[in-house]
Amino acid sequence: MSIEQKTAELVSEFDLFDNSMDRYEYIIEMGKALPEMKEALKTEDRLVNGCQSKVWLDAKKEGDKLVFTADSNTVITKGIIAILIRILSEEQPKTIAENNFEFIDKIDLRAHLSSQRSNGLTGMIQLMKQYAIKYS
Repeated sequence: MSIEQKTAELVSEFDLFDNSMDRYEYIIEMGKALPEMKEALKTEDRLVNGCQSKVWLDAKKEGDKLVFTADSNTVITKGIIAILIRILSEEQPKTIAENNFEFIDKIDLRAHLSSQRSNGLTGMIQLMKQYAIKYS
């Protein structure tokens, strides 16, 4: 499935919610569904800068695609990183590096985040792009 198809699916899901509380609950559920990250990968060099919570993010290249794994010590940030992984994992590094992350605006994610969480989201995006450039 392409990034465009994954984005369209995500936008359709978020369009079902009438209020921000329902969106938060869905983001939390996405975080709970995120596969566990190995403890050995939860190192300082994998911590996302700018997050008020701890968020670890790792990427490995499988064939010509990047596969991301992540974890967080809070459910909302785990849900936010789960959204990013859902859209970007198993994509080519060049595609990730060049992505404009418009899906964040399409689901109106930043509008429902505190400034600290919004900074954390920016940090997550930057680290994903850094991984993409590293593996390009």
